[in-house]
Amino acid sequence: MPRWKALPDELDPQVREFAGQLRRLVDRSGLSVAALADATGYSKTSWERYLNGRLLPPQRAVVALAEATGAHPAHLTTLWELAERAWSRDEMRQDVTMEAISVAQARAALGWDADQAAAEPPAKSAKFTKGAKGTKAAQEPGTTQLPSVPQQRRTDTPSAADFPEWAAAAGPSPAAPAAQSPAPRTRRGRTLMFAAGAAGVALVAGAAWLLLNPGTGTAKKTAAPRPAAAPSTKQVLPAGVRCTGAGCVGKDPEAMGCGGAHAITPSRGRAGRAVIEVRYSKVCHTAWARISRAAPGDQATLSAGGHSATARAERDGAAYTPMVEVTGDPAKVAACGTTVAGVKGCSRPVPATPAGAPSEARP
Repeated sequence: MPRWKALPDELDPQVREFAGQLRRLVDRSGLSVAALADATGYSKTSWERYLNGRLLPPQRAVVALAEATGAHPAHLTTLWELAERAWSRDEMRQDVTMEAISVAQARAALGWDADQAAAEPPAKSAKFTKGAKGTKAAQEPGTTQLPSVPQQRRTDTPSAADFPEWAAAAGPSPAAPAAQSPAPRTRRGRTLMFAAGAAGVALVAGAAWLLLNPGTGTAKKTAAPRPAAAPSTKQVLPAGVRCTGAGCVGKDPEAMGCGGAHAITPSRGRAGRAVIEVRYSKVCHTAWARISRAAPGDQATLSAGGHSATARAERDGAAYTPMVEVTGDPAKVAACGTTVAGVKGCSRPVPATPAGAPSEARP
């Protein structure tokens, strides 16, 4: 069974070469990982991460390994500097990729909204609907306009003779008084006959309009369109990510899959020689503090969203806090560190790179 696990395929060639060199030095010395931890002062767990390519060791750990294995510290430090630059470039590319994914998701969401708005027909006002009956529709491009047909005068309009009951309801016809009395008409009689005739004409016109326009009163009462169902807002997490938002509070970012390619460094600072950083996960909407290149006992504290977390550096000089939820701008979240000597310092926002992502180094 081989002693070492296969290095990850996505490792940069410089980092892969450096990790392989560390393995060869340990193999030549005959030291086990536990013996190497005792000789260098760094934990066994940390050396397993360093030698398996999961984490880049700090410079002091590299110098301690050189002394324990009899290698030249300067030559090994030169390889470490090249690996550190390659490690930072790799993280920067990952941040740019995550940003591109976020932009694509935003564009997809906007595209859905535009299609939904285009699918809904524009509402017509009552005034437009009423006036459109007597006007010709505008000809759209690409359509053929039909020739106009001359309107014929209608001869089938009903008259009072077709509806004798209306004439009876309207009163006696103008000829009736004349037949009853051949005397000259008085002014009062002429007024009554005129009123009766006007009432009859109004009834006939109303009946004709109702017969020629059936269902007009109900045509305007159209059912209001139902609002489109809102799309599901449940977030689909990438593979390996096990929590988001408040569900991540107090949990390990590596165990929950929120670190690595899903995290960026929006702010960084120093407390003495220790580096204090705020790590933010766009997918999990959480942040945590990370301390590196620190002395054992140095600590880092992060507060956000009503929660705070503290981590104390181990013998390998690195540690990170549990996660806290972040609902606002991650650049406004600050982490502060305190060394065992009492030196304090806080992180500050990292200037944006030309690609739009903060520059950083992987934990």
